[in-house]
Amino acid sequence: MKILYFLLLVAFLTSCGGAEKPTSPTRPNIVFIMSDDHAYQAISAYSDKLINTPNIDRIADEGMLFTNACVTNSICAPSRAVILTGKHSHLNGKIDNMFPFDTTQITFPQILQNNGYQTAMFGKLHFGNSPKGFDQFKILPGQGWYYNPDFITKDSGRINVPGYTTDIITDMTLDWLKEERVEEEPFLLMYLHKAPHREWLPAKRHYTAYINKTFPEPETLFDDYEGRGSAAKEAEMNLLTHMNWAGDSKIPPEVMDELGIPQTAGWDKAAYTRTVGRLDEDQRADWDKIYNPMIEEFKKKYATMSQTELMKWRYQRYMQDYLGSIAAVDEGVGQVLDYLDESGLSDNTIVIYTSDQGFYLGEHGWFDKRFIYNESFKTPLLIKWPNVVSASTTNTQMVQNLDFAQTFLEAAGITAPEDMQGESLMPLLKGNNEGFRDAVYYHYYEYPSVHMVKRHYALVNEDYKLVHFYYDVDEWELYDRKKDLQEMNNVYDDPTYADVVIDLKQKLKEMRAYYKDSPELDQAYIEKYKDLKRWDK
Repeated sequence: MKILYFLLLVAFLTSCGGAEKPTSPTRPNIVFIMSDDHAYQAISAYSDKLINTPNIDRIADEGMLFTNACVTNSICAPSRAVILTGKHSHLNGKIDNMFPFDTTQITFPQILQNNGYQTAMFGKLHFGNSPKGFDQFKILPGQGWYYNPDFITKDSGRINVPGYTTDIITDMTLDWLKEERVEEEPFLLMYLHKAPHREWLPAKRHYTAYINKTFPEPETLFDDYEGRGSAAKEAEMNLLTHMNWAGDSKIPPEVMDELGIPQTAGWDKAAYTRTVGRLDEDQRADWDKIYNPMIEEFKKKYATMSQTELMKWRYQRYMQDYLGSIAAVDEGVGQVLDYLDESGLSDNTIVIYTSDQGFYLGEHGWFDKRFIYNESFKTPLLIKWPNVVSASTTNTQMVQNLDFAQTFLEAAGITAPEDMQGESLMPLLKGNNEGFRDAVYYHYYEYPSVHMVKRHYALVNEDYKLVHFYYDVDEWELYDRKKDLQEMNNVYDDPTYADVVIDLKQKLKEMRAYYKDSPELDQAYIEKYKDLKRWDK
């Protein structure tokens, strides 16, 4: 009888709130924002030399800015495959933009979906037409277009949407948050911009502001590559000699013919036709109103311009369109952050801003990416998570896109698969750097191909960068990251660094074994690549 009275008393107190029910922490929402080829130099949280990005900066102001974030393979589709699988390119098989992605692999969105997360993706995936693990998606086919893009959708097949792509992707993202999201369930939202990928077309509202700006030149714009090996000398990424005149600098094909300017690549004029030619009548009128005066001015000066003047001109044209296309990205990020704040979602939402890799903005005279050198290898990474990540903090640890999958899974309370190779960033986000890796591994494969950046693998820590170029060469490079910030001087053969070379070569050998990479696997991919039908052939 006493036991019965006791049980009744407990039930009464519980119903009246006198005893608390056990509760589990609410799993965080995840908003993963990624742009394509967005250089860290073009985010004012890193440097305001070129552009102000107040909305992207808000993530750093309210959270953590990573200064040594980097990629495992600096090229678009492989980077995205690494992010989704948490595995290096040599294991997930997507070593370059041409190799197919193995869709039987398990990705972190699938795992989150299987564990009760709503999942949605809007924007640029770059490979595959039916991403697994998503309740909703609307993605650009391949690279997509800046204006009047097509989308592959989960529910409506292939559709065409008039307007500017960056704005459309933002609208789709906000529509899902406001109209489709189930409020009681945590969510993963992947908000993926095409911009600022080549060929760069800003939104109409940014034409005038950016085409009339003059941007500071990088110190290494006229780099002659002395002090480095053959890879830097033979790469085809120079602004003057390799950037397309029509597709990139926006000189119409007929003007090229009039001035006797040859194409720099077989798709130069076609790129202009595909991109600017996609504008509708009203859009084209707006474009011509701003761009035609620039073209007319160039026609007057071209015949008398020196190679130095042409290089400077091409740099300005590049920056005007590249940075102009980022302006709309920043505005879109601001809209999404505003909604998260207004809806009350911010307090329990992890927001990440990153890019699929870095990008050259004229440094060393280059555009594009691919190399292990900083502007390509390093990527922006800003993360906020109220009540977990302290505001306005900076982290210098060597983190990679390889780490995202495990970070998200740990944040959601899910054990990551054993074959994932990254390290969760959760300790770093909570202010604990102890025991985190001190070096990262990098491997680039797409050679011979567009831009002709040689195959190479590398070990990078906060102090040094040891690189091995292979395939048609056998060259080593070592850079002192603290003393040579612009990576102008290969000190591999400098006797002063002899002990450093011995130590790092051994560590690189061990690192390759740890990540299950090897000379045998290198050769296997070389053989497969020879038989692959590549678009550059």
